[in-house]
Amino acid sequence: MPLCLPMIRRLKSPHLFGAIDRLPALGRPVGNKTFEVVNPSTGEVLAELPDMGVEETRAAVDKAYVAQSGWAALTARERSDVLWRWHQLIIDHAGDLAAILTAEMGKPLAEAISEVSHAAAYLQWYAEEANRVYGETISAPSTDRRMLVIKQPIGVVGTITPWNFPASMVARKISPALAAGCTIVLKPAEQTPLVAGAMFALAHQAGFPDGVVNLIYASEGDRVGRELCTNSKIRKISFTGSTEVGRLLM
Repeated sequence: MPLCLPMIRRLKSPHLFGAIDRLPALGRPVGNKTFEVVNPSTGEVLAELPDMGVEETRAAVDKAYVAQSGWAALTARERSDVLWRWHQLIIDHAGDLAAILTAEMGKPLAEAISEVSHAAAYLQWYAEEANRVYGETISAPSTDRRMLVIKQPIGVVGTITPWNFPASMVARKISPALAAGCTIVLKPAEQTPLVAGAMFALAHQAGFPDGVVNLIYASEGDRVGRELCTNSKIRKISFTGSTEVGRLLM
């Protein structure tokens, strides 16, 4: 089920966010298991999302791995342009994103609007940093040689974000990876996955190629986290969350 009807009616662009359980960034769920996202203030069920596990996570990593070479082969300006478009779409839909964030997390609307602005600012910053992935020229020990350092994207990045900053932490973690030419797999906190889904709907509209950004919904983060940490195709992990989960990942 997508966002509940009362939630959709509060949005200016329900067509963008009414099907965040069927995003291009999501893989095909295995089985029919779902979990509910609940408004912590009212107890209202906001959405019922596919509950993904190891198999779906592995498929998302494979998809990101296949897309990695094509995304890395783009020019810095081309990657920057996509990030800039995503930034502008988040600015344009900030009200809806803040409403979703407040409904699922309980943060006051004014603070939610501020957080969405911070998320957009991360994208803006790294959209320009994409153009500044410079190498180095080093003095050589002889006149007939030249020493160059060329920086390359590391590969697929797995990211896990917390419940208390569900929009800004998404942008903070994945925008530098995308700017550098890496593809990503994101697992948002099970309590607050909806604003991440809404942001990924806008990412698709911004023009990210298929497989570059991938999203996993899951009610049990330990299974997904273990797969992200042990899959040989994942080259880097970025995690923010509780000490308990951090120990599991370590």
